Amino acid sequence: MSRHATVRLHLWLENSESMVFGLGRVHLLDMIERHGSLRKAAQAMGMSYRAAWCKLRATERTLGVALVEVAGHKRDGCRLTPHGEALRASFRQWFEEVERYALERADGLFPWPVSPFAGLGEGFAPCLACTLPPPKPAS
Repeated sequence: MSRHATVRLHLWLENSESMVFGLGRVHLLDMIERHGSLRKAAQAMGMSYRAAWCKLRATERTLGVALVEVAGHKRDGCRLTPHGEALRASFRQWFEEVERYALERADGLFPWPVSPFAGLGEGFAPCLACTLPPPKPAS
């Protein structure tokens, strides 16, 4: 039996009513950026358009800022706003710092090797172990 452990972190921001932002929202913003469309992003994630739209709008309503905007004409799809890009980057930075600390502490506390979790899915790379390039905007 191999003595090896993987650190898995579940981090999110919430208020008294609901979850505000977490890894799922990061992934949704990544997919919107990659596909240039909320509908295509939802489809790529295996969720309904309505579920993706509701999650996005709930976060925007709670934060009081738009995370996504129409790219020119409505048929041109959508893109992240500067607020959306900044929130995604800040959350990733926070996640990576917490993960780095957790790995360092685990390495000092446990007598077996501990590694970061790498199975977050295609195009989703907030963890240190993920080496996928960031998503490219749809052309």
